Amino acid sequence: MSGRPRLAFLGLGWIGRHRLEAIHHAGRAGIAMLCDPSTDAVASASALVPAAMTGTTMDDILARADDLDGVVIASPSALHASQSIAALEAGLAVFCQKPLGRNAPETRAVVAAARAADRLLAVDLSYRHTAAMQAIRPLLQQGDLGEIFAVDLTFHNAYGPDKPWFYDARLSGGGCVIDLGVHLVDLALWCLDGQRVTGVTAQLFAGGRPLPHRTGDDAAAVEDFAAVTLTLEKGTVVRLACSWKLPAGRDAVIGAAFYGTGGGAAMRNLGGSFYDFTAERFDGTAAQALASPPDDWGGRAATDWAARLADGAGFDPDCERLVTLAEVLDRIYAGGVDVREQARPGTVD
Repeated sequence: MSGRPRLAFLGLGWIGRHRLEAIHHAGRAGIAMLCDPSTDAVASASALVPAAMTGTTMDDILARADDLDGVVIASPSALHASQSIAALEAGLAVFCQKPLGRNAPETRAVVAAARAADRLLAVDLSYRHTAAMQAIRPLLQQGDLGEIFAVDLTFHNAYGPDKPWFYDARLSGGGCVIDLGVHLVDLALWCLDGQRVTGVTAQLFAGGRPLPHRTGDDAAAVEDFAAVTLTLEKGTVVRLACSWKLPAGRDAVIGAAFYGTGGGAAMRNLGGSFYDFTAERFDGTAAQALASPPDDWGGRAATDWAARLADGAGFDPDCERLVTLAEVLDRIYAGGVDVREQARPGTVD
């Protein structure tokens, strides 16, 4: 389709409401339907778009699929894959919160459904859209930093999620890696031309104690700290550290640093902020500023999807990267074992 797409929103908690407001204010799509099990959440969102239809579940959206062009999904992780597939099979484009699936088989099934339906699918990997990463990626793509041999990724959150399902791997897919680390692993693979991951080592902890790796129907415990090393096909070493509830002395420590034979570059958060980032280019001991706050980046992934949908975009082959990303996470959870053909609990058949 082209023109002004009609969108439904499923899940109107904090992040769903934020993406609703971003798309509404961008003006490239119409907000046609609001759905959430909480009548209070629906009522609050309806104040912004009073003409929108309302409902509570994906079934309500599917019943009105002929009146819609796409759906924005911000429901609990366990529902993402099945809801996305249902929407795509009904002919709706999908913008989904991460993770798209709790494992690679779920993710692969959603991407296959998008391909079969020729519908635009995107996931809210929002850090790609920060001004900081938009400044750094071209340096890497153009070879300005030489051969990249090391990448350091950090995402420590002094808090943990406030909903119980996050702490059950059968519902969430995992802990801090799939919740936070996914953003930074995505950035590394996205910036480095999707290089194949040839090696994975991972140490996962829960409450300060090592957590056994999962390869099948294992315990539902999730990690709150992870130290991961990925080796890429060109020899680049990527180190990831991420956590929930780490006593870091500030709300958050977030960064992605790239080091090459011709220099380095890094994005870092300022003062423990979850939202304010700088980007710098390094040459020996010298640093050059590339980007700094303010930068209202949080809704850009959603508004970009809505704009592409308005322009008539169908299936985007780039979303195949989502499967690769999920495969890497599965290998992390398996402690480095290649589990691309192995499903963790919750596989969509």
